[in-house]
Amino acid sequence: MPADLIAGIAPDRLTAFAAAEAKRYAAARPKAKKALAAGDAVFLDGVPLHWMKDWPMPHLPLVAKAHGARIEDIDGHAIDDFCLGDTGSMFGHSPAPVAKAIRHQARRGLTYMLPTEEALAAGRLLSERFGDFRWQIATTATDANRFAIRVARAVTGRPKILVFNGCYHGTVDDAMVELVNGTTQNRQGLLGQFADLTAGAVCCEFNDLVGVEAALAKGDVAAILTEPVMTNSCMVLPEAGFHDGLRTLSRRFGALLIIDETHTISSGLGGYTRVHSLSPDMFVVGKCVAGGMPTAVWGMTAEVADRYTQVNAGRPSGHSGMGTTLSANPMQFACLKTTLAEVMTPAAYAHMEKLAERLSAGLRRVIDRVGAPWHVVRVGARVEFICAPGPLRNGTEAGFAHQPQVERAVHTALLNRGCLIAPFHNMMLISPSTKKAQVDRLIAAFDATLSELFA
Repeated sequence: MPADLIAGIAPDRLTAFAAAEAKRYAAARPKAKKALAAGDAVFLDGVPLHWMKDWPMPHLPLVAKAHGARIEDIDGHAIDDFCLGDTGSMFGHSPAPVAKAIRHQARRGLTYMLPTEEALAAGRLLSERFGDFRWQIATTATDANRFAIRVARAVTGRPKILVFNGCYHGTVDDAMVELVNGTTQNRQGLLGQFADLTAGAVCCEFNDLVGVEAALAKGDVAAILTEPVMTNSCMVLPEAGFHDGLRTLSRRFGALLIIDETHTISSGLGGYTRVHSLSPDMFVVGKCVAGGMPTAVWGMTAEVADRYTQVNAGRPSGHSGMGTTLSANPMQFACLKTTLAEVMTPAAYAHMEKLAERLSAGLRRVIDRVGAPWHVVRVGARVEFICAPGPLRNGTEAGFAHQPQVERAVHTALLNRGCLIAPFHNMMLISPSTKKAQVDRLIAAFDATLSELFA
């Protein structure tokens, strides 16, 4: 491949294509542009959440409504949604049973700081779906991971958490480290972080059991915190034997194993852990677990729960540092119970898997036809095209595989053709509401886009 190409694309062609697609997008959304300009001074940097600036378009669309796997914006565009709130709406926007549960609970109060019968039912369903854990409820997966880490340190008496280079566990400080020339250091770009995070964290490469063993052998690691599949960058699959190796090494060196399924719940019913028979000491999942209502859950095995109970009984009274006032509210439980019982079903996952395979096969055909040096990865209902050869083995390789200039152009082009994918990477999700025609439209839009880029 010529050295001046960018992911196989001539730079001048990419620049011209990106400019044309940006112009087309802006011309099609005058109402959103005008409204955003009028409200620009209200929010910091003009957006209610800074991540919204990561979308690649000239300006954001403004959503009028969403239902199932479709979004409509205020400029009248109907969009096939494959981002689905970056997994938050993986089961579709406002699943009918969840919307009904919200209406019912809204008439009975929103928060009590006391349990309900639905809370007890939700707890039983959590164990049926994900395994025999002792559960706690949080509002975000970030909080759930933070609390799980605190428990791991409490029961082991050790300071460090082992994470993988390029990992995603929300905005937990302990995970904000990276591996540079074999040394753990604070991630570059952290704002307002004055602490040396390496006092409480050590970083290894995903799929590197030798590195993990060396880190654990020092005896100061309380827990390994990992996703089953790396998802925050270009997706990286575990190599054969990697998860078995993590489980064996953690037990040998007395560290707990925490599995964070917040993104990999797409893998199938019960998440990657159930589908692949993993056996973590602690389990975390958030985002879509309550159908889009902000909710996360974290659980521990009975053995870890006993250890925690003993430690907790011996501490002085006062704040434990875990829990937030609005967590475990009745609205969360109404949505959690309903999602687990009526939305997160075998039939739903079967539909999602079938269409995800159709999507991944279609994207591969396009890539092969145009001769792009790209590849496609699928984990259940989650599909990604990666603008580099594969497969990728670890976070470092995933970081180098990113092609931001190409990805921004492709994302805008797909939206101009009626398809929305995740802004942070090239991730696409299939929901139970997604139709075959929507998948085929996305494949066609991808085909049209790559046909121009690789003409």
